[in-house]
Amino acid sequence: MRKIIHVDMDAFYASVEQRDDPALRGKPVVVAWKGARSVVCAASYEARQFGVRSAIPALRAERLCPQAVFVPPDFVRYRAASRATREIFARHTDLIEPLSLDEAYLDVTTNKQDIGSATEIASRIRQAITDELALTASAGIAPNKFIAKIASEWNKPNGQFVVRPHEVEGFLHPLAVGRIPGVGKVMEGKLQALGIDTVGALRTLDQAVLEQQFGKYGKRLYELARGIDEHAVQPHRPTQSISAEDTFAQDVPLADTEPKLRQLAEKVWVAAQKEKLIGHTVVLKLKTAQFRILTRSLTPPTPPVSCAALTDIALSLRSRVTDEGALYRLVGVGLSNFREPNARLVQPALF
Repeated sequence: MRKIIHVDMDAFYASVEQRDDPALRGKPVVVAWKGARSVVCAASYEARQFGVRSAIPALRAERLCPQAVFVPPDFVRYRAASRATREIFARHTDLIEPLSLDEAYLDVTTNKQDIGSATEIASRIRQAITDELALTASAGIAPNKFIAKIASEWNKPNGQFVVRPHEVEGFLHPLAVGRIPGVGKVMEGKLQALGIDTVGALRTLDQAVLEQQFGKYGKRLYELARGIDEHAVQPHRPTQSISAEDTFAQDVPLADTEPKLRQLAEKVWVAAQKEKLIGHTVVLKLKTAQFRILTRSLTPPTPPVSCAALTDIALSLRSRVTDEGALYRLVGVGLSNFREPNARLVQPALF
């Protein structure tokens, strides 16, 4: 039986801003660039009281909370704070799986300080974050990652919640099926059409029925409804992809995307070089004014060896888009399919 902790920093970006600028404390802080196309990166709990949430348009945030203080994001400081939290985690275990800058899984089944209680470890970690970083974190403690992640939301902010093995069924039974990872609005609608709106109701369906309805994911649903999650904490997960995207201030024709595309390709190339990664697949992403997303990708016989080569491939992918006079609000460039320098190319080209 594993002992898993999911640590989730509270309103992380906004909390870093409030910590570093005393004038922002107690005020509704929104981390976002102001502008018609900007979206909210984070909102303080003071701003959340007005309905401001991450990922909503900045203009909507302004309408919801006219007195909000908008602060442009500073990811250099956020990454520094994130590294500091992981140094605290590492005092207890090396089995750390970061999910983003502000959350991570920890396996403390066996730990460096030989503390038998995962609940005690979570308390010590949260206290250290408060004492040393002047930030707060919430934590979920459970026998697996799935339940720990849900539990970390239970007593936010600055709290923790433990689900012991014998409490798993009772904890999950009343939850809405939308709390299950991978169950979005569409999947939730399909389950509700079957008369399933809670995890407890989901438990009544046989695995065969779920697999018939949802394929391989049906088996996953069957297991999660019973609190089964055998996925181990995976430290040092290899980078799967590096990408950068940006939204235009105004919708533009396809021909006018080139300057932004070149900037993004350079950003991706610098990031890949910093991590010493060799990407074999280049991806172009476009979003139309009607929010339709288009992607094009290519795996050339040899990977791009320079920023110019990466840019040329991205531009060639753009030429494969059927324009038809469409306007575009966003462009993105990505690099993936990372391999060792001497790795054999199994599939020379995807398209």
